[in-house]
Amino acid sequence: MAASLIGMQVRPDPAVPRTWERFVAVGDSFTEGMVDAHPGRDGEYVGWADRVAAALAARNAGLDRPFGYANLAIRGRMIGAIIDEQLEPALALTPDLVSLSAGGNDVLRPRVSVESVIARLEAAVEQIRGTGADVMLVTAPNLSWAPLVSRVHPRLVEYTAELWAVGQRTGAFVVDIYTMRSLRDPRMYGADRIHLSSEGHARVAAQALWTLGMPFEVRDWVDPLDPAPPLSRFESLQANREWVAGHLRPWIRRRLRGESSGDHRVPKRPEILPVEVDLTGQDGP
Repeated sequence: MAASLIGMQVRPDPAVPRTWERFVAVGDSFTEGMVDAHPGRDGEYVGWADRVAAALAARNAGLDRPFGYANLAIRGRMIGAIIDEQLEPALALTPDLVSLSAGGNDVLRPRVSVESVIARLEAAVEQIRGTGADVMLVTAPNLSWAPLVSRVHPRLVEYTAELWAVGQRTGAFVVDIYTMRSLRDPRMYGADRIHLSSEGHARVAAQALWTLGMPFEVRDWVDPLDPAPPLSRFESLQANREWVAGHLRPWIRRRLRGESSGDHRVPKRPEILPVEVDLTGQDGP
């Protein structure tokens, strides 16, 4: 049956484990893992996809089945570059599971057609599904609560709605992080207010594993953290000034120069390899 007629996959029954042996992650900085610093390797990141791979590898080991993982994601990439540079190399690795998170950098631009972004994304999903591999998509987060960044919220809503439709039409898994209340907290993000912190990545990984049918007795990663002490007006203004100087202005300068944070970078894990025990520096997601 054609991929466009399959229908969105529901979460597999945890009592009947569904396994994959070759997982390839493609995308931008979100999938590369920024800013979830690797505990044992300076300058490298872990991220939600690496954490998912570690958990899937551990499960397969318990079932005496092999598992390999590659991560082709590169920071700063827009959807055109992700598809042009990463899709064919990903398929050449003959994966049975592909995570595809693309379009976030496009949606941040003030002039963007979300429909065009989704059309490219859907074509890529259909190409992957045509090989027989499963696909895992990830929605946008809800940033309506975030000062300054919240102006992009309407585009994130549109992107998320369209992404669910892609999942329905192509039979892809959809990892819903938009409704994760726990991510509506500054502590889930790094200093740049865009990339997830280690705690944020860990929670997204748990949501992805749940979506893939991994058993959890309690789905507590969606619960918010205890409230943080409120910042004073002065502290809030100072934090905003530091963010503008340290992150917003450099981002604007790169845009004006036509530069990207991912220029001249290569994938951190271009080949499918066994997952090291210390991949995340901790047990589980």
